[in-house]
Order: sequence, then C-alpha cells, then structure tokens
Amino acid sequence: MSLLSHVSTVAFVHAHPDDETLATGALIADLTERGIRCPVLTCTRGERGEIVPGVLPEGTTPEALVRHRLDELGGALRTLGTTGPVFLGEGGARAEGREPRIYHDSGMRWVTPNTAGPDTDAPANAFSLASLDEVVTDIAVWLQSVGPDAVVSYDLGGGYGHPDHVRAREATELAVRRLRRESLPDLELYEVIPADRPIAEERGIEWDDLSRHTDQVAEALSHHASQLTVEGTQITHVGGQLDTIATRMGLRRVV
Repeated sequence: MSLLSHVSTVAFVHAHPDDETLATGALIADLTERGIRCPVLTCTRGERGEIVPGVLPEGTTPEALVRHRLDELGGALRTLGTTGPVFLGEGGARAEGREPRIYHDSGMRWVTPNTAGPDTDAPANAFSLASLDEVVTDIAVWLQSVGPDAVVSYDLGGGYGHPDHVRAREATELAVRRLRRESLPDLELYEVIPADRPIAEERGIEWDDLSRHTDQVAEALSHHASQLTVEGTQITHVGGQLDTIATRMGLRRVV
C-alpha cells in the first residue's frame, strides 16, 4: 500500500484475540514480508467469546479458556510474521506507577445479523466501561515504547459495532493525537475500512488486493479454532455467520 510505503514500523491495536487476523491479517503478512515491523497490542483476552463446539473439553474453566486463547493468538501472530502477544494494562502497555490490570471482554449482542451492540450485562471491569483516560494513557505508553511510524486500528464503527472495537478505535486515536503533541509529531493513524463499505463513503480510502497472502492468513486463522472454522477461503464464525477471508484491504488516514 502506497500509504505505508515510507514506514519501518506499523503498530496495530485490536480488541480481542483473532481480530488482528480477521481484520488485518493480510496487511500484517504483507508488511512483515517487506521487512516492516508490526507489533500488535490486544486490549482484552476475549473472555466472553463463544466457543466452537468440540474444540475445548466440556467444563473448561474461564481461566483455561483464557490460556487457550492466548496460545491461539501467539500461533496466529507467528504465522503472520510478527511477535507477541502483548496485552493492554500490563508490562510495556501500562502507565508507570499503576498496578497491572486486565481489561475484560465487554461481550456484545447482535442488533442485526451483521451489526453488534453493547451487551446488557457487561462486567464492571469491562474494557468498554473503563476510564477512557486510563485506556488512552496505557495505549500511549505502549506506542511510545514500540516507536511506530504509523498506527492501524478500526474505523469509527469498530468494523461491525462491537463496543470493545469502538472503544479501541476511540482510545487509539486519542493516544495518537496526544503523542503527536508531546513526543511523536510525525506519528500517523490509519483506519481499516470494511470491504463492504458503500461506494459513497470511499473518499480518501486506498484499496489494495492482498490475495497473494490468502493461504498465510488462512493458516493464521486456523490457530483461532475456538472462535471460527476455516474451509478454503471461507470462515464460519462461532455464531454461524459466514465470511470470506479478508484480503481486499482499505486504509484511510485519520491523523
């Protein structure tokens, strides 16, 4: 993508394990193939995600589910050519002087067959309910530590409306704007545009066909077997929704 032709490091901020591959897997694969470093920050551990039947033993504890999803994420990241996982709220993604914390998956409900909205019983420690300033500060600390030229996250609607996606995008933009004022004046933020975006809204978007990475992305997605099933170029999500592996990438510069 010409928008990212000048960069050496692109940081990705995502809400849950598997989002990095579903939304930006082809882009990460393309960038790492060209020698561009692609650190990925994951904001939650996907604690409230449904599980594909038969993948985990019956009666698996929430703690075991989290460990499994961390392993899945690590495998997917390695397949895409990058490292991790790194989670918001700990290590290099936590403000100095604050105790480490876990930002929990907020959960969601389907408002339409393809659009999500907030769940009615999000836990008190949910990522989408956390102090916005705290989240912004933690993201900014991580971005400062990895020193990217550009940052990639969701569009304003979070791709499909999940409250954690929406919060991740909001907080990432605020973190980038803060760093541009304070220490990284040339830092850029790009949003990923869903391939089904209406033509009328395409102003400023650069599209690229990254289908040469389809097999690599499919392999990375196969690591997330608790959340989805891959058959060729098709994905069946745990909720039964059918998708094609996303290799047509749209990017638009935000700041």
